[in-house]
Amino acid sequence: MAVLEQLASKHAIELEEKHGAHNYHPLPVVLSRGEGVFVWDVEGKKYYDFLSAYSAVNQGHCHPKIVSALTEQARNLTLTSRAFYNDMLGKFEKYATSTFHYDKLLPMNTGAEAVETAVKICRRWGYQKKGIPANQAKIVVCENNFHGRTTTIVSFSSDQVARSNYGPYTEGFIKIEYDNLHALEQVLKDDAHVAGFLVEPIQGEAGVYVPSEGYLKAAKALCVKYNVLFIADEVQTGIARTGRLLATCGNCTCEDKHCSGNPEVKPDILILGKALSGGAYPVSGVLANDSIMEVITPGSHGSTFGGNPIGAAVGIAALEVIKEEKLAQNADELGRLFRKELGKFVETSDLVVKVRGKGLLNAIVINDTEESSTAWDICMALKENGLLAKPTHGNIIRFAPPLVMTKEQLLDCVSIIIKTISEFKK
Repeated sequence: MAVLEQLASKHAIELEEKHGAHNYHPLPVVLSRGEGVFVWDVEGKKYYDFLSAYSAVNQGHCHPKIVSALTEQARNLTLTSRAFYNDMLGKFEKYATSTFHYDKLLPMNTGAEAVETAVKICRRWGYQKKGIPANQAKIVVCENNFHGRTTTIVSFSSDQVARSNYGPYTEGFIKIEYDNLHALEQVLKDDAHVAGFLVEPIQGEAGVYVPSEGYLKAAKALCVKYNVLFIADEVQTGIARTGRLLATCGNCTCEDKHCSGNPEVKPDILILGKALSGGAYPVSGVLANDSIMEVITPGSHGSTFGGNPIGAAVGIAALEVIKEEKLAQNADELGRLFRKELGKFVETSDLVVKVRGKGLLNAIVINDTEESSTAWDICMALKENGLLAKPTHGNIIRFAPPLVMTKEQLLDCVSIIIKTISEFKK
């Protein structure tokens, strides 16, 4: 079979079912092309993409500037490893650190790798800077978190499907309730061996849970009070998804550069991934200032592909697109419109009980149990009507379109969602 041979949807699905591990449960749609907010299946049907590869494609599918950066760099040099310098990595590090206002970037590839890297940095800082006794450092995390799927990360997951039968689990993590400042302070006050607090500014995979106003700012203040690093996992929420360059920017004023340099909350360690490459290539990174990042020394951490020339070129282009096209501002404006229009519908619906979110990271809560198939069945109906979305946690549907969407397109999508749910029969 030729690599580029066009497959029918049925055949493509059968190939994956037979030859691939069954670690995902995709909607039965086989995509072969994407542009902007749209994707097409192999039969040529056009859909609005309302998942954006879990917010990796914030800049839209196959953005010409990002694709050009990738292809041009691929013709020159793809990989050197970090055994040698390359002429792109320093440019990317300078651009990223100036964009997010940190001293240093440690580049990796995937979001999970970046989280693992942040955990290692935090522990090293705890031993070398805070003076925690060897092998006793702890990191506070939140219930219902999603930070990835490595053995260490699933060790502190609340998701039993993701966690079951992968033990023995990694120790050194304390779980507390999300959006609970009292629980956080209690742990920090009682345990001097805590080195960091790892948190998602919005819990995306858990169902787009937005914390109470001021929670992140107060949590950071507690971390300062007890000499603990505030670690923000913005793999999904970062890069303009929530209407600001970073979700930790809160409601601060975003200027044309999308960051005034004085965000509402500045993490000690910032974790980025997904849209850091616009979905064109795996790129992730951890940012911190010198006083923290200096604990990483030659040989203490690494990645063959981390910081490769293609990733660096793509990363620069991806961030430039966010700034040049004012995508944070667009996400903020369209997100407000989306929640306003869906909110009106929710007031009249027995099937949808809530719409919530920030920017263009939103969700609706279906009036059924997590064990029911209702949310999945609604997504199947949406697919038939030309819009692709997926449930999360059973009865919640997440809506996260590319940030290049226009107002007219958004309102068209709102009409599709309302029509589909209005006509839906359990």
